[in-house]
Amino acid sequence: MTIRRVTIVLDGKNETKLRKLQAEQILKTNEHRSFSEIINCVLAEGLKHSPKCD
Repeated sequence: MTIRRVTIVLDGKNETKLRKLQAEQILKTNEHRSFSEIINCVLAEGLKHSPKCD
């Protein structure tokens, strides 16, 4: 897996939802979960269900 640094702009509501998910994951697992990990997880799950673009 290649890791690349990118800059994105998030809507405030989406950031709040992602931060909440991050907090829930930290509490659930009692382990650190970076904001990047949460974003990558949500994107990966979303992309599984999105139509392929050609």
